[in-house]
Amino acid sequence: MCGKLLQPDLILHGTVLSLTPDMIKEYHLKGLVLDVDETLVPFRAAQVSEELLPWVQEIQQLATLWLVSNNISEARIRRIAKTLDLPYISGAGKPSRRKVRRAVDAMGLPVEQVGMVGDRLFTDVLAGNRLGLFTILVEPMVHPNQTVRHSSLHALEVWVSQLFGASFAPNKVKVK
Repeated sequence: MCGKLLQPDLILHGTVLSLTPDMIKEYHLKGLVLDVDETLVPFRAAQVSEELLPWVQEIQQLATLWLVSNNISEARIRRIAKTLDLPYISGAGKPSRRKVRRAVDAMGLPVEQVGMVGDRLFTDVLAGNRLGLFTILVEPMVHPNQTVRHSSLHALEVWVSQLFGASFAPNKVKVK
């Protein structure tokens, strides 16, 4: 059971920018809950990248977007949300479902039509799976001058998840 909760529905070997409108259509998604730190912006980054704003605008043509972050700096998450012109929730406490559910409820969509997009298994994927969302694991967004793309924490999460039976083949889709 634990392995299923840690198994993403879709694994992208690229950042959130590799999530395309065609993928949104293919999986019949009408809404996306987006993690912030290392999913949309590098950790501690003060602003969004040049590529992120057009990606958000393109995806918004197909899906309602909400930012849901564990980051407790409400001012930082508000600043990022304002730049992207998106609603947000900070201090979410994922894998707790409560604040993720609040974002989904605000979308007015059934959970089957909402994707949870994040770079972490034990927060984003676990929270999304616990709610029955379509979970999408992306590679962390890092500063351009940072050469290492995977932290030891990410590697540990994958290893532990595999011990519980999760599989991490690219673009693997599971049936709920």
